[in-house]
Amino acid sequence: MKRIKTVRALCESAILLALAIVLSYVKFFQLPFDGAITLASMLPICLISIRFGIKWGLGAAFCYSWSQILQGGVFSWGLTPGMLIASLLMDYIIAFSVLGLAGIFRKQGVWGKIGGITLACFLRFVVHFLAGIILWAEYEEFVAFGASWVGRPVLYSICYNGVYMLPDTVICVAIAVLLFKIPQVNKMMSPVDVKK
Repeated sequence: MKRIKTVRALCESAILLALAIVLSYVKFFQLPFDGAITLASMLPICLISIRFGIKWGLGAAFCYSWSQILQGGVFSWGLTPGMLIASLLMDYIIAFSVLGLAGIFRKQGVWGKIGGITLACFLRFVVHFLAGIILWAEYEEFVAFGASWVGRPVLYSICYNGVYMLPDTVICVAIAVLLFKIPQVNKMMSPVDVKK
């Protein structure tokens, strides 16, 4: 069972990707300029990377980023074409694609899997944080917490992105820990190589 055919891997990945998209609609809290606390919507993408490797994880995460673009409100913000492209790249494509790196420690046991999930979620926060500093520092109309935050891009970006990324990461990691404690789930999510 060390090798899995590509068709089976595609089917499992498609199911997990669909689950991630559905879970992204279960929101506990939504910020005004995108970003939400969800019901572990990042976890299924991380599981693809853990199960099939980083290459598969990055592919699934890239597809997931496009679902988030379609779900988000970035097209209604009235951005210039340059800002729109930069936001699509940093806030969506790169930020969500890094979730595919969750499988980096996939062969290191349960705590390696948990560490990979935590790292992937943290990297997503870092990309959003950098986007907040690079892209949104000059856009006063995108200030969510009041005018006193204008001119403090680092603090604002940490707070804005931390408000949803920290709880979202905690939920994702907590559910992953609970899932991996179930022997059947842990066995089912054991790393495999995909061969043609």
